[in-house]
Amino acid sequence: MRRAAALMVLVGAALVVACKTVPQPTPTSESWETRRAALQARDQFEIKGRVAVLAGQEGFTASIRWVQNGAQSQISFQGPLGVGGVQVTTDGAALTVINAHGDRLDNEAAHAELKARLGFDAPLQSLRYWTLGVPDPALPAEEVVDVERRLTGLTQNGWQIEYADYVVVKGLWLPGRMTLHSADVRVRLIVDHWDS
Repeated sequence: MRRAAALMVLVGAALVVACKTVPQPTPTSESWETRRAALQARDQFEIKGRVAVLAGQEGFTASIRWVQNGAQSQISFQGPLGVGGVQVTTDGAALTVINAHGDRLDNEAAHAELKARLGFDAPLQSLRYWTLGVPDPALPAEEVVDVERRLTGLTQNGWQIEYADYVVVKGLWLPGRMTLHSADVRVRLIVDHWDS
């Protein structure tokens, strides 16, 4: 009986050791300046996740899919945000919104529709960079960086962004959770899947 118990203890210990010795991917040890420039230059990525928005007294949650292809951002929201589903396409100059009814709106009408649905004027051009964990290179910013050379806090264009969690994707630290604040707006983004 003692031998069986001793054998079980040894097997359990071996399993624990085996679990602890599985190598984990380690991000490269580049400087923050090098990482920031590389991420700001990245123009191909896709994320899938969840977003929760509180704007004044109104709020909603939705699933989000963001596909960055060159200068073009394609963002899809699905869920009970008072819209059912919205597809947003922008290249920084032009904006197109297709609402839950399939109506296509461009530029000023698209801005008005998006602001009405979200409850605030979304900084889409900067969000492309903030999602990657870097500031928008076109605007001044205040940065807080941790010992792993990851952005933990960012103030830019009237927004404060806090990065609460990172994940390793193909050797890169990329945000897993972030919260954005501006005036009476709070946006929380949780990334469930990165494809970079």
